Amino acid sequence: MTLYHGTAARFLDSILAEGLRPMSRRQVHLSSDVETAVKVGQRHGAPVVLRIDCRAMAARNAVFYQADNGVWLVDSVPPEYLVHHSES
Repeated sequence: MTLYHGTAARFLDSILAEGLRPMSRRQVHLSSDVETAVKVGQRHGAPVVLRIDCRAMAARNAVFYQADNGVWLVDSVPPEYLVHHSES
């Protein structure tokens, strides 16, 4: 399974260095498709999309949940599991 996270370009360097954290939310929100991730990222400025290496995270016991609204949730995403989608 491939999941994506949309964010604003101005946050990219920090996210690639520190990973994704829930900040004011309980968990990190992820999308199952690029289009949704772009829409989410656009809410905060020029969008960028990150691809999550879910298989590797799951191998390290990360647990992903799907909310009733289709959004995927995880506690955090360490930087080593992130790929800037345009680089994929």
